[in-house]
Amino acid sequence: MRVIGEGDLALAISALEAGDVVAVPTDTVYGLAVLLSLAGVESVYAMKGRPADLALPVIVGSIEQATDLAAAWPPSADALARRFWPGALTLVVAAPPALGALVGGPGDSVGLRWPRHGVLNELCAALGPLAVTSANRHGAPPAIEVADVVRSFGSDGPAVAVDGGRCDGVPSTVADCTAEPVRRLRNGGVPWGAIEAELSGDSRL
Repeated sequence: MRVIGEGDLALAISALEAGDVVAVPTDTVYGLAVLLSLAGVESVYAMKGRPADLALPVIVGSIEQATDLAAAWPPSADALARRFWPGALTLVVAAPPALGALVGGPGDSVGLRWPRHGVLNELCAALGPLAVTSANRHGAPPAIEVADVVRSFGSDGPAVAVDGGRCDGVPSTVADCTAEPVRRLRNGGVPWGAIEAELSGDSRL
């Protein structure tokens, strides 16, 4: 595993383009990132020991990237994305069959998030959306420093790890926008009351 700084992202981009897994800092914890390809996704599942029935979330760098991926982009998703992205909010929307099969889980939906983090935004600008999941063995504590990634995976880990300092942000709130009304799947960085207020048209609350 080669550890690089945030100023060497060209090396991370080259590794991702080659189909490698790259450890990246995020606005929550460190993540494992790959291109949206079958080989890349399978590599992440194998590296983490992640069960196949747990879908991988997808990181985007803009609302446009999200709408291009989704099979449907309901008004609720659009309102929440425009209010809270980039930020700690994951939106679950309908996935086209090819994407649903790729990211695992039930296959009919996908969790999308635009993080508030320069490294991820730069990678998505260069490469498009990325599958990103926490950089730890399945069931192990999350990695909050690049050293945690190195200890967790050793020689079996990602090809490259980007050292972005300490990452110990609050996990994202997860909102299921395939349902009406929108369902809360996980509490996180965006208070659910703020989401309800936005959807009700009273964002002053």
